[in-house]
Amino acid sequence: METCRPRDSSSTASGKELYMEEEEEEVMYEEELCDDEEEVASAVQDIGGLNEAEKPLVGAEVCPYLRDSDGKPTADSKNGLKSDGGAAAAAGAAAAGGVGPKTTMFTWFVVLALLGVWSSVAVVYFDVVDYDSVIARAKEFRVNFSEVLQGKLMAYDRDGDGDFDMEDAKVLLDDEKLNGATVPKKGLKTEETQDVKNIDRRKEKVIEVLLPDIELPREEKVPGWNRSGGLKDPVTFEVGGRPAEEHDRAPPADTQDPDRDRPADTQDPGRVRPDDTQDPGRDRPADTQDPDRDRPADTQDPDRDRPADTQDPESRSDQKVKEKTKKSKPKLLNKLDKTIKVEIDAAEKLRKKGKVEEALKSFEALVQRFPQSPRARYGKAQAEDDVAEKQRSNDLLQRAINSYREASELPSATPDLIRVTLKRRAERQQFLGRNRGALLTLERLVEVFPEDLGLKNDLGVAHLLIGDNKGAKRVYEEVLAVAPGDGFALVHYGFILKSENQIAESIPYLKGGLESGAPGTDDGRFYFHLGDALQRVGDDSAYHWYELGHQRGHFASVWQRSLYNVDGLQAQPWWTPQETGYTDLVKALERGWKAIREEVLAVLDLKTGLFMPEEENLRERGEWGQYTLWQQGRKAGDACRSVPKTCSLLERFPEATNCKRGQIKFSVMQPGTHVWPHTGPTNCRLRMHLGLVVPEKGCRIRCTNQTREWEEGKVLIFDDSFEHEVWQEAASYRLILIVDVWHPALSAHQRQTLSPI
Repeated sequence: METCRPRDSSSTASGKELYMEEEEEEVMYEEELCDDEEEVASAVQDIGGLNEAEKPLVGAEVCPYLRDSDGKPTADSKNGLKSDGGAAAAAGAAAAGGVGPKTTMFTWFVVLALLGVWSSVAVVYFDVVDYDSVIARAKEFRVNFSEVLQGKLMAYDRDGDGDFDMEDAKVLLDDEKLNGATVPKKGLKTEETQDVKNIDRRKEKVIEVLLPDIELPREEKVPGWNRSGGLKDPVTFEVGGRPAEEHDRAPPADTQDPDRDRPADTQDPGRVRPDDTQDPGRDRPADTQDPDRDRPADTQDPDRDRPADTQDPESRSDQKVKEKTKKSKPKLLNKLDKTIKVEIDAAEKLRKKGKVEEALKSFEALVQRFPQSPRARYGKAQAEDDVAEKQRSNDLLQRAINSYREASELPSATPDLIRVTLKRRAERQQFLGRNRGALLTLERLVEVFPEDLGLKNDLGVAHLLIGDNKGAKRVYEEVLAVAPGDGFALVHYGFILKSENQIAESIPYLKGGLESGAPGTDDGRFYFHLGDALQRVGDDSAYHWYELGHQRGHFASVWQRSLYNVDGLQAQPWWTPQETGYTDLVKALERGWKAIREEVLAVLDLKTGLFMPEEENLRERGEWGQYTLWQQGRKAGDACRSVPKTCSLLERFPEATNCKRGQIKFSVMQPGTHVWPHTGPTNCRLRMHLGLVVPEKGCRIRCTNQTREWEEGKVLIFDDSFEHEVWQEAASYRLILIVDVWHPALSAHQRQTLSPI
């Protein structure tokens, strides 16, 4: 039987010692933690200390958190050893509270810095960001923002420089002196209070100007009351700071606009006149000169910056009429056309791509299937028009003209389709020279669309093309009765008046039309006739309009104002025979001048009626007769029968007889005749004058600024596309032979293909 042996005391003792050592270590650990109370206390003292009631709480509240972050005692592990979890939790709590080793924060800082550096390097190296576009967008934003801001501040421009700047702000600050007393502020004298009040008002004014859309808190104002609560006169202030009634006050009767009460047809339609044509009161007494001359800029022309709804009734009526006639996208499809829109679009696509023959076949097939389709028939007319243009076929163009008419006459055609169809038909009729047919087409258009002023203007041109100035005048009078400011009607009406020799009456219409800038007014003919009219009434501003015409590209220069020109030709007013290259012709004329004179004198003495009065309205006074031998490169009937020797001599020189832009004629001018300054129609010719009967004194011709005289048996050569003028102040008649020749720089091909004039 086995007996129990007592346990080894040494082992028991060692076990107790082991536990005792662990307990001692635990006590030492707690003592070490509690030693931290001194550090906590010192830290608390550094931030201002604790009162006596708070000090006992340090050990009770702070130390438990130092012992165990969870507020629980540390637990032993399963093997009887102290767990490290408490220490780890304490360390975690310390880290969470921002208390930790300095090396850890520095390490993270270095890592983040390196990441930022390498990210920047990657962005630059791999071109991840397009810095140029970013900078461009920034600049664009700055410019756009600046423009928007300036646009809002333009209303506060005070110095007239077109923008809002520091000078404008200064003017605004000193612009208005508002009345009313303020309660003195505490601690300030009366003068200081007034200064503070002015500063506050200026601040408010600047804020209102710079930030007009921001509502700032301020004292409530009652209309008609000032700050002190007293009643004041209700005065409306404009942007400039002046009372509105002062701005709108009418000037004295003797200084009002002289055009104000005149009928519309006699007023000057061009209010903004050239610098050299203004100053109408230069020679008038001081009390009758322009009342606006010495007025401040902000009191002149009150209508200049008014909104459209406050302008003159005449201007508003013109604007309304223009808005009515303003074109929108035409509606060409009716109900039937909408059902076949896909097929119409397919054929139209072929036409727009230039496949006009295929398009014509497609539209013809559509017309056969749908004969009542206006859009299909209109497309057929367009395709025929395109093919005619491509093949240069007048017959095919006539087919297109007929198709346009058929499309417009279908009962279901839309108004827009009728408009575009008949308008195109009239244009193509005019192209073929069938102006009377175009006139009938336009008359029908005006009947269908009586309020369309554009169509009426076209109708007036159609009357002019057939020489019916009276009909055109009637049409433009109707237009101007509805829209007095219609620029197109103004210039054409002025042109008609000038053709009727109503020189002074034509000037305001021509000038008003050109100043309007309306489509169809920027034409060299109108600048030409306005300048000519001004010259005839002795107004030197004619050269201002000639200069404008030159700047617009209508005239080669102020002096050279021909309208049918070939670019690149040598231009000079006077020529020598050697410069022209036509020395043989000049020598032949000068050798045979006496034989030529004998023939023409025989005709002149017989009074056969071959000399016809000048019909171009170039004379201011006197008598001027012409006997034409060649016109536009062809003989004038049997005119050569009376002067066979002269014609035989000239037929040897085709540069003269074949000149389709010139004439060969005798010219006789009686004493007392003056020919207005004028120019020829083209720069494609030069003009020779052979003196036959020339009085000793009193006959001269000016071309530009050079004046010369004729000699019997001698030839003068000049370019009549330059301005020239003639005086016949001798005691007897002057007789010359005029011979036009091609400009020597023109090629044979040009001479053959240029149209006649």
